[in-house]
Amino acid sequence: MASGGGDNELEVSNKQVIFKNYVSGFPKESDVYLNTNGTIKLKVPEGSNGLLVKNLYLSCDPYMCNLMKKSISSTASSFEPGSPIFGFGVAKVVDSGNPKFKKGDLVWGKTGWEEYSLITDVQNLLKIEHTDVPLSYYSGILGMPGLTAYSGFYEVCSPKKGEYVFISAASGAVGQLVGQFAKLLGCYVVGSAGSKEKVDLLKNKFKFDEAFNYKEEPDLVAALKRYFPEGIDIYFENVGGKMLDAVLLNMRTHGRIAVCGMISQYNLEKLEGVHNLVHMIYKRVHMKAFVFSDYYHLYPKFLDLVLPHIAEGKIVYLEDIAEGLESGPAALVGLFSGLNVGKQVVLVAQE
Repeated sequence: MASGGGDNELEVSNKQVIFKNYVSGFPKESDVYLNTNGTIKLKVPEGSNGLLVKNLYLSCDPYMCNLMKKSISSTASSFEPGSPIFGFGVAKVVDSGNPKFKKGDLVWGKTGWEEYSLITDVQNLLKIEHTDVPLSYYSGILGMPGLTAYSGFYEVCSPKKGEYVFISAASGAVGQLVGQFAKLLGCYVVGSAGSKEKVDLLKNKFKFDEAFNYKEEPDLVAALKRYFPEGIDIYFENVGGKMLDAVLLNMRTHGRIAVCGMISQYNLEKLEGVHNLVHMIYKRVHMKAFVFSDYYHLYPKFLDLVLPHIAEGKIVYLEDIAEGLESGPAALVGLFSGLNVGKQVVLVAQE
C-alpha cells in the first residue's frame, strides 16, 4: 500500500523485526516479533547525509545474540527494546543525501531488519562493484564473514605452507572459508562441527583433510591428539570453553590462536573458565582476539584474492537462505542450536 503526492513523498508499508526486551541465556523467537503496521517515506530527510535503502539480504550472525543483552561491552551497542534489530546486510539505494552514493547503487554494511532502512551512519557502508557473483555473497563470503576469515587467518595467524590448522565451528560462515584458505596455502586442515552432515560437508565439499563431530567425542583432548599427533600450529577459535581448553594442551611451540568467536559462551549466565592457559607459556603460544572492522582497510586486497578463486571454482561457499522477513526470527535463533548448514541468510526482497 502506498500514498503520497509523488515519488519523493511516497510512503510505503515497512515490515520490521522488533526487539522486545533484554534477554539472559538462549534467545527465543518470542524475544522478537514481526511488526506489519510500519510505514516509511521513500525520501531521505532534508539536510541528511544518509541513505534510504531497500534491504535485499540480511545476515544472521552469532554475535547478534550478545546484542540482545543489556550490557555486553563498551565497544558494542545492544538492540533497543521496541526498535528493529540490526545487523549486516545487502541493500539497494532508494534515495541518497550522500555524494558517495546514488539511487540504484548496491551496498553492504549495517542495516535494520526491515524492508526499508534509513541509514544515517554510512562511514562503513561499502558499495558493491562486482555483481557477477550472487548478491547474497555480500552477506557472507564477500561481506563481514569473508573479511573476518581473511583477516583472522592471514593477518592474525601469519600462516605458512605445511602448517597444521584446526578450526572449530568449521562449517559455519567463517570457518568454511578459513579451511579453504588454509588448503589453498598448502596446510593440513581439520575442522570440528556438530553433526554428521556437517562433517561430511567439511571433507567432501570444502576439502578439509579431516573433520569430526565434537558431540561424539567423550574426550576432546584425545580427539585432537588423534588428528594432530604432532600438535596444532594454528587454531581458529569460534567456540571457546572446553574446546579451547583441549586445544591449549595440543598446541605446538610458537603456535597461534586467532580468537574470532566463542559461541559456546554467548548464552551462558555464568561463563566457563579456561584452565589450561599456563600452556601458552610453556609453548610460547600467541593468542590474539580480533574483530573484522580492525581490517576494513584490507577489503580491496581481500577481494583481489577471493574473487578469482570463486570464479575458478577454487573456493566454494554454502548458504542456507530463509525466504521472507517473517522467517528471520527462526533463522536467527536456529544458529544457536546448529540448525543452519552453511551461512544463514534471510532473503527480504529480490533486487
